[in-house]
Amino acid sequence: MPTPDRTSYAAIVEAGRQLLEEGGPAGVTMQRVAERVGVRAPSLYKRVRDREALVSAVAAATVADLTERLEASDGSLEGLARTYRSFAHDRPEGFRLMFATAAPQEVLDRVGVTVVRSAGGLAGADHALDAARLVTAWATGFVQMELAGAFRLGGDIDAAFTFGIETLRRGLAR
Repeated sequence: MPTPDRTSYAAIVEAGRQLLEEGGPAGVTMQRVAERVGVRAPSLYKRVRDREALVSAVAAATVADLTERLEASDGSLEGLARTYRSFAHDRPEGFRLMFATAAPQEVLDRVGVTVVRSAGGLAGADHALDAARLVTAWATGFVQMELAGAFRLGGDIDAAFTFGIETLRRGLAR
């Protein structure tokens, strides 16, 4: 009779996400994940091929989490941008990982549709994708600089973020 499963793929991925936030990418090891879910490291290989597959699964779960949050927002450009920024502050290491590891394309497409829809509502269908790229690039750059502590000239960062969103919205609505 086979031994019962002591963990699940979902539990492994969630443990990886927790370890990522606690110790960055270097903190996500097969040994640490195994300890977190209460199994021995070799048991993980029944569910996850290797560390690279684990990190990819963590990235995919992170993008899926972001997508769910964006889809739950009011769908406005402002709402999406604020949700995106809030997500980055809640899960900064996961946010960084999304840009360092290739998440599955179908997961990325789902998040993209939400932003394209909102941006297209302002810029029109012919420019929806371009507008979504502009908004995403601005928001990502702003948030990454913010997380890195790169805004050193003083001033109100929240007000600057609001100014940026409002300026983008006005520009896209022309």
